Amino acid sequence: MIADRLARPLGSLRVSVTDRCNLRCRYCMPEQEYVWLPKQSILTFEEIARLVEIFTALGVEKVRLTGGEPLLRHDLATLTGMLAKNPAIRDLALTTNGLLLARQADALKLAGLGRVTVSLDTLRPERMQALARSDRHADVLAGIATARRVGFALKLNTVVMRGVNEDELIELVEFARAHQAEVRFIEYMDVGGATGWSTDQVVSQREMLEQLSRHYGTITPVGSGEVAAPAERFRLPDGATFGIVASTTAPFCRTCDRSRLTADGTWFLCLYAERGIDLREPLRRGASDAELSDLIAATWRGRTDRGAEERLGVVNRAPLYQVDGLRADPHREMHTRGG
Repeated sequence: MIADRLARPLGSLRVSVTDRCNLRCRYCMPEQEYVWLPKQSILTFEEIARLVEIFTALGVEKVRLTGGEPLLRHDLATLTGMLAKNPAIRDLALTTNGLLLARQADALKLAGLGRVTVSLDTLRPERMQALARSDRHADVLAGIATARRVGFALKLNTVVMRGVNEDELIELVEFARAHQAEVRFIEYMDVGGATGWSTDQVVSQREMLEQLSRHYGTITPVGSGEVAAPAERFRLPDGATFGIVASTTAPFCRTCDRSRLTADGTWFLCLYAERGIDLREPLRRGASDAELSDLIAATWRGRTDRGAEERLGVVNRAPLYQVDGLRADPHREMHTRGG
């Protein structure tokens, strides 16, 4: 396994299969219109599988399919089956908003998908309408129920925003418990389409723990089992667990082993990175696996990215990009680089 300049291994790869999404969440895609990646630039399943095989030969063991909304990519189960045949992948997972999960869960399970993470920011349909401009809350819940029925290991992701959903933490913990899932609360981040972001909207890990402790009693930190895991996990007095991803107030950059491959083959070494590495051009030009491997390895070995840490030190911190800056380069969007 290769390592970067901070001794972080190349261990986890997030693969975006599309930049399109069927929600308009205010922390990710709040605008009505977007500049989409050209269709001809989108990697084929064969190209994705080939690049993933090169990454796994360099040490990647965890692969997560993302978007946009990955279930919008036609016949995603076929790609899942191709990746599941790669013996180097010990953890093949999917992150989805859940709208299309109920109808695709069986095929994905049969194809070899191991884990599913569903975004669930609220248990209240009217809040989903306000937060994501969608009235399909019932479809998300149906997707979660179906994922459990077919036997997926299941996690729920909740972006916590002050004045929006910070009063639902206990309800979400109990919902996750009832569905044999683990909820992960995520601090609101200032990246990508979060153009309305401000520090006063961030509910910190400390505040979340204080709120939950008042209800449940003593909460104990527990090891995740993986040094590079983004979420810090905690246990309630009755044994139930949950996680918090404190990317904004307590970044985990020093142990981050993740990188991101966009749907058009641009490789980003950090969610906050200004620029990525174009792997599609040499891939389609006819570069050999060895040449692509050398490019990836050399790039990773030179990696020094600590985007969230560097943002922590910004005085008068504001959103990383405004709308005009995002439209100038769609690769800056979080939904494009598999946030």
